[in-house]
Amino acid sequence: MEETVNDKLKKIKQSFRLMMNGPGAQSMRGKGLDYKLNWGVPVTSLKAMAKEYGKDYDLAIALFKEDIRECKILATMIMPAEKMLPEITDIWMEQNTSQEIAEQLAFNLLQYVDYAPVVAFEWIASDKSLYKITGYQLLARLFMKGMEPDERGINEFLDQVGTALDDESNAVRHAAYNCLMKFCDISPEHEQIARKALAHLDIL
Repeated sequence: MEETVNDKLKKIKQSFRLMMNGPGAQSMRGKGLDYKLNWGVPVTSLKAMAKEYGKDYDLAIALFKEDIRECKILATMIMPAEKMLPEITDIWMEQNTSQEIAEQLAFNLLQYVDYAPVVAFEWIASDKSLYKITGYQLLARLFMKGMEPDERGINEFLDQVGTALDDESNAVRHAAYNCLMKFCDISPEHEQIARKALAHLDIL
């Protein structure tokens, strides 16, 4: 008999108990990564598990609903990019309270959806730190894949970066700076444009 989504979910949650890494979970709590439940399972182990289950839309939806670190990360790994509708992305972002999940979401899934540039630019203009961080993480991945924004996009990006580099959140500043470095890596011309636009900040 074929396993149901609930069967798979139960089995996955039980396996986390066996893979539990107490010191890892404690270390994450010490760094402010607070989840309702965190087994401290390394991301490499979750990647191996994701390969075992393959892409599975229904299971990904069920996993992300769980307020468990490992479930949410695994969900970002097994959700098929072509089925990740913008509405689901909105829901997952609204339900997320962790920078780690935001980074995993951008890296494992959102860089592969066709509307990625749209949400990335939307989020870097947000007033919510977690949205800004995810937006910059996502844009950094897109720049690394060769995406070149048009002139309007470049101006908007550099305007937002200029503001973000003065943000009260260290994580936002860090994400914005890393993203700016990836923008500069696109070409010497892009680096020149960034230097000129942000000369007053004296960071390049």
